[in-house]
Amino acid sequence: MAQRLALSDGAHKKTASVRVAVRLRPYMGTQDEKDEGPCVKGLDSLHLEIINWRNATETVKYHCDVFHGEQTTQQEVFLSSVKPILSHILNGQNSSVFAYGPTGAGKTHTMMGTSDQPGVIPRAVREVFKLVKAKDNNEGWDYNISMSYLEIYNEKVLDLLSPSSQDLPIRENKDKNILIPGLTHTTISCFSDFDKQFAPASLNRTTASTKLNQRSSRSHAILLIKVVRTQRALPHRQQTGKLYLIDLAGSEDNRRTGNQGIRLKESGAINLSLFTLNKVVDALNSGTAARVPYRDSKLTRLLQDSLGGSAHSVMITNIAPEYKFYFDTFGALNFASKSKLIVNKPFTCETVAVPVLPMKRAREDHEAGGSGTEPQKKKKQKDERKTEQDGSSPSSPFHSLPEPSVMDRIIALEKLVMNFQDKDERSMLKEIQEIKGMQREPESKATLFSRLDGEKFFKNSTAPLQRKPSAATKSPTGPPPKQAVVQPLHVLQPLQQQAVVKKQSVKKKERKISDEVELADGKENIMATGWESQLDVSVLEHSRQKILQVLNTGAFKELKGLQQIGDKKAKLILGWREIHGHFVKLEDVMKVEGMTAKRFSTFMKTNILSTMGK
Repeated sequence: MAQRLALSDGAHKKTASVRVAVRLRPYMGTQDEKDEGPCVKGLDSLHLEIINWRNATETVKYHCDVFHGEQTTQQEVFLSSVKPILSHILNGQNSSVFAYGPTGAGKTHTMMGTSDQPGVIPRAVREVFKLVKAKDNNEGWDYNISMSYLEIYNEKVLDLLSPSSQDLPIRENKDKNILIPGLTHTTISCFSDFDKQFAPASLNRTTASTKLNQRSSRSHAILLIKVVRTQRALPHRQQTGKLYLIDLAGSEDNRRTGNQGIRLKESGAINLSLFTLNKVVDALNSGTAARVPYRDSKLTRLLQDSLGGSAHSVMITNIAPEYKFYFDTFGALNFASKSKLIVNKPFTCETVAVPVLPMKRAREDHEAGGSGTEPQKKKKQKDERKTEQDGSSPSSPFHSLPEPSVMDRIIALEKLVMNFQDKDERSMLKEIQEIKGMQREPESKATLFSRLDGEKFFKNSTAPLQRKPSAATKSPTGPPPKQAVVQPLHVLQPLQQQAVVKKQSVKKKERKISDEVELADGKENIMATGWESQLDVSVLEHSRQKILQVLNTGAFKELKGLQQIGDKKAKLILGWREIHGHFVKLEDVMKVEGMTAKRFSTFMKTNILSTMGK
């Protein structure tokens, strides 16, 4: 028997943000494209910039955890971005590394590499074996390493280690862990064992040629390395850590790739799964209790641990410098900046063996009350039969405390139940009926009074309600029992109705004031001569100053607290304020992108009325 534990990394449950690394591949443009030059470049090890497509004289800057330029080697990418998270899997925690970016940006090269320049996957597997080998044998743990390899092609999960298998289902167990029944798990003891399995399985992955990439990945490939360590001594603790190494297929523009037929269907499935991935990131960053659409795609279902889950995650965003990849690069950088805000909650997955204690046999104990010889005979006969079956000795310590069979325990329980029913069933049923009768009378009276009119109810409810004593509580000799006072459950209903009516009248007044706003020459009058003239000047000025103060000093959450201001408007206001400073007057808000004169008038009206209502 095992008990599953979720152990935190320390005294408190730690969190870990998704680390984002950006890798810029070398420029590979044609002779004509070289005149334009690259559209993106790195500034330092943490920052890069891309030309603003709206204004070529400006640039948009991005911040990441680490930036890998064109001259960065495979080893440098591994050491700075991947190696720091590998040690967690030896302590029963999950880690994941996935490459994201447009097609032709170098994702597969980053993850797979070549024989001369191995990528993240072979380097990470070598490092796992190195970490296990470096562990001291005196620590008392045994390690077991296994691998699985799959791809998601046209929304089907295919086992690359067993190409003949069909589409595999994705399941979730009671501990919220993602499982794939039927997926091949192969035990590996060294890197050569891994290479023998991984190299031929990689050839089973679906690839094809497009106009932008001669060997384009047509599926998402996921390699799973599982490390299970077991304690030799009691209580035989077992910790399981998983490492996900994911090579995502790139988003594609079919107008530039020239996809047709099967290629077009593949591209549609890839873009749909990546679009769902964007929705998952947006839902996680919204900070609300909205549903995260993990189940809308097989890819996001498998990445549930990596994004907003329990894994230490690293996303390597691959981008291309050529202008023909400009919008793909721009979208990838925006997705990376959003992913950087996601916070995961890693924990240690551990199982502990719980010893099974012998239970007393109720039936034999009951029979032993009269004679002590009969149970001993039965026990001896049972031991002899078991000895003949498995060849074990009756004097073995394993037979000193026999465990009762399921049938014996059922018979004992059934006997106890029958004895109990013979004695107390009738009296017990009679008592239950009396209790139910005592409950029905006050409940029916409370229901009756809740249906009465409010005023009539208050007039007639001054005298306490009395409950007649039931037959079960009457005493033939003692004094009569005290009468219970029953308070109806719906006393506050008339007051609630009055509050609703009052609230509706206030809303009608506000609507009447808002309906009196007049339009001048077909446009909304910004200075609002109609509805504002009906308000007190000092109250109106106080409300305007209060709104101006929130616009100038309010944080993102406070700006969203204003009427007519959502996530997008709040971000635009913060950006305008960072560039131009505080708003001198409320009308300056119309300088923010998307704030028209009509929207400003509605914004002022709703916020002033809302401020006065508080």
